[in-house]
Amino acid sequence: MIRHPQDDAELLALVRHYVTPERRYLKLGGSLLRMQSPRYDQLMRDLREDAGLITSDEIAKLLEGGWRERRTAAWLVAVSHRTEFRERLGELLLASEVCCAGLAYCVALASFGTAGDADLLATYLDRYLRRPDLGYDQTVVMGALQFIDLNLGGGQADRFREPGGLWQQWLQDAPHMQGDSDPTPFYLSLIRRLCAFVDECAEAL
Repeated sequence: MIRHPQDDAELLALVRHYVTPERRYLKLGGSLLRMQSPRYDQLMRDLREDAGLITSDEIAKLLEGGWRERRTAAWLVAVSHRTEFRERLGELLLASEVCCAGLAYCVALASFGTAGDADLLATYLDRYLRRPDLGYDQTVVMGALQFIDLNLGGGQADRFREPGGLWQQWLQDAPHMQGDSDPTPFYLSLIRRLCAFVDECAEAL
């Protein structure tokens, strides 16, 4: 069940403090990579500060909200490296209840970068690569899984990407992907750059 800030005073207070100032929720994604100083530096400082201030209970509350709240919470989880939220983020990614939050979940899981995080991403692909009718977060999840594989020396992504496998089949059958080249290099690069931002942001915590 998704909670709405207008119906929950505690959630509304958290949204006003962590989510909506300077429309932060819109900047937490690929758009931050196009920002320049001093706005980029200010975003990093503010995110770093709030990641250190927010409590785990407050993060959990934000994760009950809509896409704005969940996106912001996932970034705060990534920067503060709160791995206790790993399973929760995996659940939210798999449920795909809201749009516009999947990239944030993937950045957090990729920044944790363990075999357990790879398992959660692989579980998502096992389900949603079988649904070419759903243009959800398959591409960014594949990018995140490859990012972890490259760092761990694992090969979780390989079983999806083998000739005739689920990835190739999904690219072929998904109406919104037909005629496009394999987008994995783009999303791998995106995840790598966003995780580098997380690492830089977290250094002073």
